[in-house]
Amino acid sequence: MRFFLFIIVIFLTFFFIPFDNVHVHKALIGGFEMLHDYARQHVLLCLVPAFFIAGTISVFVSKDAILKLLGPQAKKIIAYPVAAISGGILAVCSCTILPLFGGIYKRGAGIGPAIAFLFTGPAINIAAIFLTGTVLGWNLSFFRLFATIISAILIGLIMQNIFKETGKGGFYFEESEKIPLRKTLLFLIFQLLFLITGSLKIDLIVKTILMIVFGIVSVIMAFTFDEKHRKNYIYETWDFTKKILPYLFIGVFIAGVISVSLPENIVQTLLGGNRFFSNFFASIFGALMYFATLTEVPIIQSLMSLGMGKGPALALFMAGYTLSLPNMIVLTKLMGKKKAFTYFMLVIIFSTAWGIIYGNLF
Repeated sequence: MRFFLFIIVIFLTFFFIPFDNVHVHKALIGGFEMLHDYARQHVLLCLVPAFFIAGTISVFVSKDAILKLLGPQAKKIIAYPVAAISGGILAVCSCTILPLFGGIYKRGAGIGPAIAFLFTGPAINIAAIFLTGTVLGWNLSFFRLFATIISAILIGLIMQNIFKETGKGGFYFEESEKIPLRKTLLFLIFQLLFLITGSLKIDLIVKTILMIVFGIVSVIMAFTFDEKHRKNYIYETWDFTKKILPYLFIGVFIAGVISVSLPENIVQTLLGGNRFFSNFFASIFGALMYFATLTEVPIIQSLMSLGMGKGPALALFMAGYTLSLPNMIVLTKLMGKKKAFTYFMLVIIFSTAWGIIYGNLF
């Protein structure tokens, strides 16, 4: 039935779009031009290495050891920071954060650490950090990372103090096979060096030599792991790629269409400058919209080119990564209306506040 509806939608789209209209033609060309730019500048040296790094984290870093630290017996000083950064360590994306949150919340984690995990899960995905840095600037990428971690801890603590849920036990995970930490770190470091070198503006010959060296070392190290982990590593890398890259390309194309079609005065009126309204509107808009992982980067890039302020860009990033209308429906069922809507309000408040702070600083 879904496939049939998809065919109908595609047919009606191509049937009714007036391709001979000069504005439609210009918008479509804008979408393809942005796709061309992204394919040449950001895919091979940014996204592809980031997917391999995400695969490394997913396979070689022990999830069980991390998740145990979110249980009801864990100290706050440990549970909250671990929850706030575990999204990046576990390499979760927006499609997997809800069942993971539901699992740790129902298994007995306190509402505070569970909420901190929920908030940061999609936002500090390794691919998102590097794509944001290379496309929109490293100051925005690192400030967003800092603001997300701090907000996650504070929102978690606020939710904990309001609802007094500390967890009820039953928080158990089976131990996974352990891999030497030093070996995992070295493998991760060489992949990171390859990724970072690719974004450096240095002499092309030096850059090429360094990337070849780091790439060869990474490949050699991959073959030192046992066959089971190598296969899982390739599987997880491919799984991230096929889940993210097609939607990213769609998002890039839409962003190209937006950059050509959307009037600048509308963007500047709603999202321009660093006013309270523009930051608040960006937070509300981000909370209601659904962005597949990484698609918000080219869309925000397009909006900024049309006059969107830096503060509203950060506000849209933070609320857009954390919430969406489908997310909000599921979370309301998982937590109940009172807890869920308290969380939604806190996300919007913190996103707006960080947008104003960032807009004034930069």
